[in-house]
Amino acid sequence: MSEERQLFILAGNGPYENRGCEAILRGTTKILREHFTDPQFLCISHYHNEQQFRNDCLQETDKAIHLVSSFRMNTKETIRNFWKPEVSSYGLRRFFHPKSLKYQIFREMLPYLDEASAVLSVGGDNYVIEYNCIPTLYTDLDDIVAERGKPLVIWGASVGPFDAMPEYERFMIDHLKKISGIFARESVTVDYLGKHGITKNVYQVADPAFLMDPVKPEDAGNFSTPDKDAIGINLSPLLALYVTGGDIRKWEQKAADIVTAIAKKTSCPLYLIPHVTTPVSNDFTFLRNVWNRVDTGIKGEINLIPPEYNAAETKWIISHLSLLAGARTHATIAALSSCIPTLSFAYSIKAQGINRDILAMKSIVSALTR
Repeated sequence: MSEERQLFILAGNGPYENRGCEAILRGTTKILREHFTDPQFLCISHYHNEQQFRNDCLQETDKAIHLVSSFRMNTKETIRNFWKPEVSSYGLRRFFHPKSLKYQIFREMLPYLDEASAVLSVGGDNYVIEYNCIPTLYTDLDDIVAERGKPLVIWGASVGPFDAMPEYERFMIDHLKKISGIFARESVTVDYLGKHGITKNVYQVADPAFLMDPVKPEDAGNFSTPDKDAIGINLSPLLALYVTGGDIRKWEQKAADIVTAIAKKTSCPLYLIPHVTTPVSNDFTFLRNVWNRVDTGIKGEINLIPPEYNAAETKWIISHLSLLAGARTHATIAALSSCIPTLSFAYSIKAQGINRDILAMKSIVSALTR
């Protein structure tokens, strides 16, 4: 990479199939370009498979962005491919030397660290506890960067809470105090960190996705002539955990009943909008099943947006709605940043904080999230 241009490493993101991950990246590069002349970006992200990484490389149009993949394998993959030298090394480290595994996971980043001006840990909600899983992957990233003496910024993120695991919370509080800067995207995170004495390195900002520019798709489908009365609905399979105790079929039927009721009540055209289409959580597959369950007589009024639109194109579609009811945080950010009335189906601090900060209606947000 050219020595004349500053290099920023954007680490820890997910694939573009998660439009929120892509939106964070686009907004971040836009911000950095406003403050630095012609910067370069090394983006090391976590992919579920090799094809996913290849797809992102093929779709990337920004010549300043160089995509690389972290090296991660689950237990089955490790055993199945143990004959490969890099896999056997990974497996041996994972089971016998876990503290050294981080250097293999982030090996594609290591040659660029000395050249980098800073490392931004991106991804939005990586520093949280989900399903009793702790964010070791990201604290390991922090440690690698700190060892090289490079600035490490947790960028545009929600952090915590970790109080469900008191011993781990004590570790994280100590860890977070050592980070160069925590750019928190909402006030609930700021309040949580402040309660634990983390204030000197904390700065409240907006999620960088707010600044991503919408782009009209070459084929806008039914949105070639936007309908000013259109209602967008973004529901995710993840919501089954909170609505039906994890029963995805029951949640599909309940979602279909909701969509049917909205269509009959409003007589407005409805657009089912996927925002995450990864193998492990696919809004499009879920919404297609929902669409198949709605009343036959109103299916013509309900449009299922196909999954091929990228983050900027999806934001353009959302920006032409009369309102959006969304489960995915960055689907709601696409609406909020386009001044579209937005209802968030909230189940985490990120949605609570973002809505509280924008709408200044803490009591309403609390009621919606009970």
